[in-house]
Amino acid sequence: MATGGLAACSGTSGEKKFKIGVLQLTEHEALDQANKGFVQALDDSGISYTIDQQNAQNDQSACQTIAQKLVNDGDDLILAIATPAAQAVAGATTEIPIVGTAITDFAASGLVASNDAPGGNVTGTSDLTPVDDQFDLLIQLLPDAKKVGVLYCTAESNSDVQVQMAEEAAAKRSLEVTRYSVSSSNEIQQVVESMVGKVDACYAPTDNTIAAGMTTVAMVANENKLPVICGEKGMVDNGGLATYGIDYNKLGYKAGEMAVKILKGESKPADMPIETLDASECTLSTNEETAKAIGVDLSVIQ
Repeated sequence: MATGGLAACSGTSGEKKFKIGVLQLTEHEALDQANKGFVQALDDSGISYTIDQQNAQNDQSACQTIAQKLVNDGDDLILAIATPAAQAVAGATTEIPIVGTAITDFAASGLVASNDAPGGNVTGTSDLTPVDDQFDLLIQLLPDAKKVGVLYCTAESNSDVQVQMAEEAAAKRSLEVTRYSVSSSNEIQQVVESMVGKVDACYAPTDNTIAAGMTTVAMVANENKLPVICGEKGMVDNGGLATYGIDYNKLGYKAGEMAVKILKGESKPADMPIETLDASECTLSTNEETAKAIGVDLSVIQ
């Protein structure tokens, strides 16, 4: 079920007041932080705007409905948070500028002609995570690990990209990878249970379905002492073991800065390369409670 509504405007009287629509795929920490960062960038810019915040609650049909509503409302710009949201909005308009965020690969998801030269009405910020660094972290924490299960949702093209990257990273470290996929959140518990005894660790990329269901993942994994290396901090906070990942608030802020340039007429999406956060902006996050529960020594990375 979709949720949302108009929020207060910002800016001074007498200026042009921009109408901005937001379609967020679902509620979880990473996407929520990207949303907050975006709004902060708008506020810091001083532009006058109203914002219509809509959340599709991870419902694909709701994404389509909300996307059409935002287009029909005649918004000046639409922010799409996560790949399915961006795909829905991009399918609804080729005229209104769209800024996406929390999307791994815009080009691979069919949103732009290329990440360096988008060429249409879509641009934004990529949450491509440092998968190699995350596997280095796995090796540091779990030096005896030989088999890794990669947990993801088949409905997300973002996850396909990350799973392939995980397989490449694992191969370089002589780790054996097995894919464990779900088609919806209802399958998470059963699939994680099926990993127990078959792998030494689980890797969960920045998959929205898995992130939103991370408490379920952690419930099963931690009870069975199965370490979970995650794609982002929110997943660690909800029971994962550790990650080395990006700051979604900063990612959203960068998207907001791009949106302001578009609204002010300083640039067009077609000419704005997809932006990413620098590796130096990635941070280490660990969950001490989880580490104690599964018997992992975090001091090896301190």
